[in-house]
Amino acid sequence: MAKVIYSSDLWLSDIDKIINSLPELETLSGKSIIITGAGGLICSSVVDILIRYNETRNGKINILAAGRNINKIRERFKDFSGKDYFTYINYDTSRVNYIPPEINYIIHGASNAYPVIYSLEPVETMTANITGTKLLLDYARENNSSKVLYISSSEVYGQRAENNTQPFKENDYGYTDLLNMRNCYAVSKRAAETLLAGYKSEFGVDSSIVRPGHIYGPTASERDNRVGSEFPYLAAKGENIIMKSDGLQLRSWCYCLDCAGAILKVLFNGESVQAYNIPGTILTIRDIAEMLASFGNVKLIRENASDSEKKIFNPMNNSSLDGSKLEALGWKNLFDAQTGFKHTVEILKARI
Repeated sequence: MAKVIYSSDLWLSDIDKIINSLPELETLSGKSIIITGAGGLICSSVVDILIRYNETRNGKINILAAGRNINKIRERFKDFSGKDYFTYINYDTSRVNYIPPEINYIIHGASNAYPVIYSLEPVETMTANITGTKLLLDYARENNSSKVLYISSSEVYGQRAENNTQPFKENDYGYTDLLNMRNCYAVSKRAAETLLAGYKSEFGVDSSIVRPGHIYGPTASERDNRVGSEFPYLAAKGENIIMKSDGLQLRSWCYCLDCAGAILKVLFNGESVQAYNIPGTILTIRDIAEMLASFGNVKLIRENASDSEKKIFNPMNNSSLDGSKLEALGWKNLFDAQTGFKHTVEILKARI
């Protein structure tokens, strides 16, 4: 049986590094915060930061970890199930859920983030992203919550000219084929962002938006077949890495704890109905595949993708992100790709 992530001193020291960069966490003392999608790659990292803050800084943050698979949530955070500050919430974005009243802050990260699934279930994906966001905004309106933080995606930017290698700024938008089912995720994320703006304009609900790029880290599920998750697991297990393209696509690679720190920074400091990119080290897919192959002492093998595999590829040749707007809030990337991926492989090796 895999060891829990909290058995890793490296993981805990990485969390402490993030906490030291977030003096704003004191703002949450005595407050309640719900994190949807708490079992996922990004939001489980947010929960870990808040738990660690409570445990090491005598914090008094009331944490509600919400997720669709309650057993997964319980297993992930079982070390803290008896803590009076920690509560599990069974939460499904497709329906109305019971959320206790008087939640001060909401981080909404629940979403279907797997291309292979949302290509097969575009209706469910769009409904979850739009309707699920609306239901939380209704809750925030009715309960006078202080702030909603929405986790969007860099996929909202769409495609632009192949020879344009400049990172996206928050007001850069390219072409998106509305009738391509692979884009159901990007289109509904865009719609959810506009919905947040509507709730601010019509009802005064305060919210901010973050747009992560390609996030990786040891909190990823072993079943996650996105390259930023699959390749580190292969390296940790000593298995060859198989790349199904030339790997020339540019991406911003951000360690999950850096991403979680950015989310919390925007929660406290982000302007109302403003979007903030969460950047990272800009490298090609081939760059990180070669890096991980060296960490795992395995081979990098190039194979042709099948037609079905090609259908779920991210169509953006360049999805690198400009982080200057976020950095102006006081955030900075504490883990470059070399460090973050190395830590990811080391933590996974110790767990699997």
